[in-house]
Amino acid sequence: MKVSSALELYRVIALIRRFEERAIELVRSGEIASGIHPCIGQEGVAAGLGAALRRDDVLFSNHRAHGHLLAKGSDPGALLAEMAGRVNGIDRGRGGSFHPSDFSVGVYGCTGTVGHGAPMAVGAAWALARQGTDRIAVSTFGDGAVNQGAMLEALNLAALWQAPVVFVCENNGYATTLPVGRAVAGVLTARALAFGIPAASHDGMDAEVVHEAAAEAVARARSGGGPVFLEFVTYRYEGHHTFELKAGLQYRSPAEVAGWRGRDPLVLQASRVDAQERARIDASVESAVEEAVRFALSGERPSPATALDYLYATEPRPSRPGLLSTAR
Repeated sequence: MKVSSALELYRVIALIRRFEERAIELVRSGEIASGIHPCIGQEGVAAGLGAALRRDDVLFSNHRAHGHLLAKGSDPGALLAEMAGRVNGIDRGRGGSFHPSDFSVGVYGCTGTVGHGAPMAVGAAWALARQGTDRIAVSTFGDGAVNQGAMLEALNLAALWQAPVVFVCENNGYATTLPVGRAVAGVLTARALAFGIPAASHDGMDAEVVHEAAAEAVARARSGGGPVFLEFVTYRYEGHHTFELKAGLQYRSPAEVAGWRGRDPLVLQASRVDAQERARIDASVESAVEEAVRFALSGERPSPATALDYLYATEPRPSRPGLLSTAR
């Protein structure tokens, strides 16, 4: 990989890592009331995938989406403001950490319900193909999604329509606290292969491996080759949700976590970057994240009086206070 590409992958991984660390601090201080699903440990997938996509490609992510948005080009300050429920957020504080979207960089939505971004991505891919563009759609999801009916229906339609969509499974080994070995029968990639969709599993801790696999899949979809399914084996170092900080759930051994920390994507990519360049990037990232925090916390919280704003295209209002409109 070119030195410039290695530097950019390191920058994105470092940005996501520091962003998530500061976001967790804001959860602890109460500024992010909802809590978050941190992606610390999984940054290599987001960075490698993001580097393979164009800004105008469409992405549907899931509940663990901050890294995907940042890798796609979302402004860190606007994203953090969204997570903190502020009006200067990318969705005016309505999406929060769970359901952010950023149309300016092609992120059309993040679904809290597991696996349901996949059929939306297929629909978007079909529409893009019908328009005659070479844009593609991507769906990112966890290992817990592969057993969902909506996911299987999406694979079926994508194969039938030969839609330009790339399915990206971030297999971090656990669906919340349930080990993948106790939840998924057979081989995960076989779900896609059964529909005639090319599928392969790769090391998700190495951003350069991710980038190479993603770039190949994207090129195939973009050139009319149809859907592709990629599994990236990765690991989250933090809990499924920051709620675990209080709950103290014990479903992973310290030895298991330590073993995966030995393959930290940030450390791995740092080893490929000159020390001086790394120091420069680290300082730049730290400055950017601190500015993001300042921007996020400078925003106001939405007024309850605006609770129905942006819900309807025609903006109906209640016929009287406290009564939701029944207009259809």
